[in-house]
Amino acid sequence: MKPAIFILATLLGGGTLSESSAQDTKNIVPDISVERFKMDRSGRYLAVRMDVDWSELHVNSNRAVLLTPRFINGSDSLDLPSIGIYGRRRYYYYMRNGRGNISGENEISRRASQKTKTVSYHNPIPYEEWMNGAELRFHRSDWGCCRAIVAEYDGLLGQHSEAFFPELIYVRPEAETMKSRSLSGSAFIDFPVDETIIYPGYRQNMAELIKIQSTIDSVRNDEDISIVSVWLKGYASPESPYWHNRQLAIGRTQALKKHIRLLFHFTDKQIITEYEPEDWEGLRRYVAQSSLAHRKEILKMIDNNLEPDAKEAKIKYTYPEEYRFLLQHCYPALRHTDYRIDYNIRSYNDPEEIKRIMAERPEKLSLNEFYLLAREYEPGTQEFTDVFEAAVRMFPDDETANLNAANAAMRHGDLSTAENYLTKAGSSAEAVYARGALAIRSKDYRTAVRCMRMAHEMGLRAAEIILAELRGRGYTE
Repeated sequence: MKPAIFILATLLGGGTLSESSAQDTKNIVPDISVERFKMDRSGRYLAVRMDVDWSELHVNSNRAVLLTPRFINGSDSLDLPSIGIYGRRRYYYYMRNGRGNISGENEISRRASQKTKTVSYHNPIPYEEWMNGAELRFHRSDWGCCRAIVAEYDGLLGQHSEAFFPELIYVRPEAETMKSRSLSGSAFIDFPVDETIIYPGYRQNMAELIKIQSTIDSVRNDEDISIVSVWLKGYASPESPYWHNRQLAIGRTQALKKHIRLLFHFTDKQIITEYEPEDWEGLRRYVAQSSLAHRKEILKMIDNNLEPDAKEAKIKYTYPEEYRFLLQHCYPALRHTDYRIDYNIRSYNDPEEIKRIMAERPEKLSLNEFYLLAREYEPGTQEFTDVFEAAVRMFPDDETANLNAANAAMRHGDLSTAENYLTKAGSSAEAVYARGALAIRSKDYRTAVRCMRMAHEMGLRAAEIILAELRGRGYTE
């Protein structure tokens, strides 16, 4: 199925990387050092992590010290939860007045006499656009009695800037007019010599008949599925005259058709039959994979243009030992019936129903239905990624499924998985663009420029914008 292309970069979103810069964080403010500082953005959140070393800080009994990370960008600012260290009298003062601390319920509070050498600080905050380029400063305020600030200090922790990374383009697959699927297999129904009547109790016939029945039941009992047809093709092995094998193949296929029709009450037209008097393709596969002494010579005989009976006789009399081996070990498997159940599945439009079907029987969903569910989730979340990964498992060779899965993996930060998916994503402008986006994230800017130029020449407007940005930053092929 060739998908219709829809670019939904604004709907499903691209990705942004974040970079943080920091100066030497030792003695960021008097008596306070910061170690292992990190600031990064993931999706809708910007996280600040650091270890605060306050081992040199001494707080007397009637004082408190408040340490506050603070984002500042022009007139915009935001205080993150503070760390409070309280002297003994200040601590009991706030307790008696019904206030556990100075800055509020999110404060990390410690008594000075009980503080450890360091405290680990980790705080994610909802990201806002003004934070791009904002400084993260570290503010120390010393508090005395009557809630008076007696001293203040300020130091720079770092600056947040959004790294350059293009929006990702997800492709919406074309909705299937009819979701037609099929299940197939082979059954080895055994017949007595020269007979065309099925005896369920003969040898392994019961197990083979149950195999076909189970395949049909797996779709027949699903109210979302309607069976269109059952296709049967019977084969015989080459050891008898061709005309006789033809009669056997026809008769045995008709016998199985009758058995299935009566068992499931199908109409005569619902069961389609074909036959192959002698399964030479099956014989060739077996010989090619075998270790027979004259394997190459027998393969040449199979491939020559002799009539079937003459061909079989030549193998029999030229290599009698190998022929006896094939007669015993290969020929029984050549007497088989291939079957296929063709059916239609109804469409699903409700995201909650699609979510349930994906969890229970994802093979019932179309690529477009997976896509509809993905729109319900925030790009970059595990749920969003899981939908596209489920889609590519069901359609492993589909270029659109691989492209969308690659974008989802890239958005989730899994670059190696994204690269693997892109090998099967085809050569559309969107796939070339995705390879350029991956190159940017991998800091391979020469490859990125080449891919974006190609995607632009293929008519993708988004690539032109990214190409200009790359060249503006001094990157060339």
